[in-house]
Amino acid sequence: MLETAVRNWDGFLVKEGDVMNILDWQAKQNNVEVPFCPARVLLQDFTGIPAMVDFAAMREAVKNLGGDPTRVHPVCPTDLTVDHSLQIDFSKCAIQNTPNPGGGDPPRPASSKLSPLKAPRKLPCRDQSSCKGPCDGESKRNPGQFSVQIENTPLLCPFHLQPVPEPETVFKNQEIEFGRNKERLQFFKWGSKVFRNVSVIPPGTGMVHQMNLEHLSRVVFDVKNFLYPDSVIGTDSHTTMVNGLGILGWGMGGIETEAVMLGLPITLTLPEVVGCELTGLASSLATSIDIVLSITKQLRQAGVSGKFVEFFGPGVSQLSIGDRTTIANMCPEYGAILSFFPVDDVTLKHLKHTGFDDAKLKSMETYLKTVKLFRNYQYSAKEPEYSQIIPISLGSITPYVSGPKRAQDRVAVTNMKTDFQACLREKVGFRGFQIPAEKQCRVVPVEYEGNEYQLAHGFEVIGYGCSTCVGNTAPLPEAIQNAIVQGDLVACGVVSGSKNFEGRLCSCIRVNPDGRNIFLHDIWPSREELQQIEEEFVIASMFKELKIKMEKGNKRWNSLEAPESTLFTWDSKSTYIRCPSFFDKLARNPPHLQCIENAHVLLHLGDSVTTDHVSPAGSIARGSAAARYLMNKGLTPREFNSYGARRGNDAVMTRGTFANIKLLNKFIGKPAPKTIHFPTGQTLDVFDAAELYRKENIPLIILAGKKYGLGSSRDWAAKGPFLMGVKAVIAESYEKIHKGHLIGMGIAPLQFLPGESVQSLGLTGKEQFSIFFPQELSPGITLRVKTSTGKAFHVAASFDNDVEITLYKHGGVLNYMVRRLL
Repeated sequence: MLETAVRNWDGFLVKEGDVMNILDWQAKQNNVEVPFCPARVLLQDFTGIPAMVDFAAMREAVKNLGGDPTRVHPVCPTDLTVDHSLQIDFSKCAIQNTPNPGGGDPPRPASSKLSPLKAPRKLPCRDQSSCKGPCDGESKRNPGQFSVQIENTPLLCPFHLQPVPEPETVFKNQEIEFGRNKERLQFFKWGSKVFRNVSVIPPGTGMVHQMNLEHLSRVVFDVKNFLYPDSVIGTDSHTTMVNGLGILGWGMGGIETEAVMLGLPITLTLPEVVGCELTGLASSLATSIDIVLSITKQLRQAGVSGKFVEFFGPGVSQLSIGDRTTIANMCPEYGAILSFFPVDDVTLKHLKHTGFDDAKLKSMETYLKTVKLFRNYQYSAKEPEYSQIIPISLGSITPYVSGPKRAQDRVAVTNMKTDFQACLREKVGFRGFQIPAEKQCRVVPVEYEGNEYQLAHGFEVIGYGCSTCVGNTAPLPEAIQNAIVQGDLVACGVVSGSKNFEGRLCSCIRVNPDGRNIFLHDIWPSREELQQIEEEFVIASMFKELKIKMEKGNKRWNSLEAPESTLFTWDSKSTYIRCPSFFDKLARNPPHLQCIENAHVLLHLGDSVTTDHVSPAGSIARGSAAARYLMNKGLTPREFNSYGARRGNDAVMTRGTFANIKLLNKFIGKPAPKTIHFPTGQTLDVFDAAELYRKENIPLIILAGKKYGLGSSRDWAAKGPFLMGVKAVIAESYEKIHKGHLIGMGIAPLQFLPGESVQSLGLTGKEQFSIFFPQELSPGITLRVKTSTGKAFHVAASFDNDVEITLYKHGGVLNYMVRRLL
């Protein structure tokens, strides 16, 4: 953080005081805001669509204001991985569409050319009399039941399934993915052609966190022989995974990410840095899962929420990159912002196996050691200073089993038998079955082919007699026997009986000759063995395959047609991608700061309103304003898709704002996406009421309680209210990220003074509100609010720094950047 602050110091976005605050971090932690300028941005397609749409719209705005639209590019390198659009339409079993009743040619494998089923047809089977699937018996009983067939999905009948080769399954799913998302993919490809610093990884290549870790990570950037550390801000929850590779990174919301793409820093409260000291020697029987779950459990118990965690100590060198990235990826489990593993010899060894050339590794090592970002865990003369140290001994970690449902319900293997027996006796509940002792060894009679057998718990009865015990075991397959003999192999046989004599299982099995019992720990591989095999063979082959895939490219992506025009050609018929109306009234210069006069309250909300209440990401309800819009465009309900898939269409997303059926508006008194339009007294959908207010040129505000904007970081939770005409939110407190989103869209986040609220001030929300802004704003300034009933009170303007005030005066970050490019 110090390095990026020094490198990006400009006196405005990053000031000298910010650098000094980071240097004095122990005294200033949790008290000051500091900027952070990441080296790159990571997007997935759900969040990439609105970001790229905004950039395309910015080009339109710059052109309309007389500027050069070709100047609009992301300043920060941006990688967009298309991996969220895949749906599994075909699995390894497919419908057998052709009968084969008595010989003849076998059923043909599914064709690579898809022909959507428009209507169901009866699928004859090999034995018509035995088929009770929908093709025969069920369709006769309910002939209309299967009359509607969803496109590209087969009728499922277990009597008409046939295996499909895995490559063909992948091929067919990818073919449908490209067909279903053609419009979005063409837009992404256009963006990759016209925008500098944008790289798009097409579908079928890999998942976003996999690509970030295995392909996109640089560890050290080398730009024209200028070296600096890799760091990343992403919109995917798995972004923190790269901290296990020595790359600082975490997830943020869409609006902050767009700001970073435009060259603005993100701000965060200078966090505490907790040092997690790993000591001791991990048990050779302890798996990576044991170590990862034990460390995350102890971090959760220690309380590291909202803090940075950095690992140090001699035990760190025992953790593979897989262990480290898994621990880093599990930050949400224990609440830390990130868990960082500095680069060490293990990291460099891993990078070598993944294809980094020796010259690049040498340069990287020299640079990191020079700037003291390289760590030697075995010979550290002086350990770093931390806000707090949490010691963890790897030697205390023993193998565990988890369950029956939750991973954190762990039992040591040494206690497993006792715990299992206790579960049988305990009172019926989460871990109890309350089985009487006399029934715990029950023998169950079964009948098979007319003969009666008895089945005891834990064993499958295959017959009665001395089979394996006296050597009456089925021989090994001939190919295996030949391999043992020809290779002169010393093969080992394990049997659960008490007489494990040499040659008893098979004449070609030579051990164990001394009759010694063989236990699990005798054959269980050590951690060192597993890590060596993983690094030298598994990881190396994976990265080699990925490199080949990246070099060959994707044939469908390569053949996909996309325009190369400076401005995107918007399709008025499109329901997925639409030019947003953010810039419709944008002028070249920002207007003078205006007071908000005679605003009506759109919504009167309570505590803990989440971003999902504001902008749901799930399915589109048939009776909603968004559904009516889509039906007017000629779509049927099954074609609606979800709000998440339509983030590139502002008309759908604005109509989906406050459309959550669980929204509790105090004007209504029960959960419903409704509000009151006070000039007429009508109860309407929130969007419809906002439209009436807009036509009447009446500004809107929202009243809320504590923790407004909790939950997932969601850009449309601020974009939607902005397009509805909301000018300010007055709440008791805010979730920090969402507060930044509101400012980023030009909505004023105002806060009741301590001890005050809607209730304490006697407000009903039916009043009209006027909010008075001075021409010179400053962080935390107090503003006067007057209602139409004559009541007046004060609120705090929740701006944390001058940058936020500048963005608000411009009407948001997008307007600010457009004006900078003129």
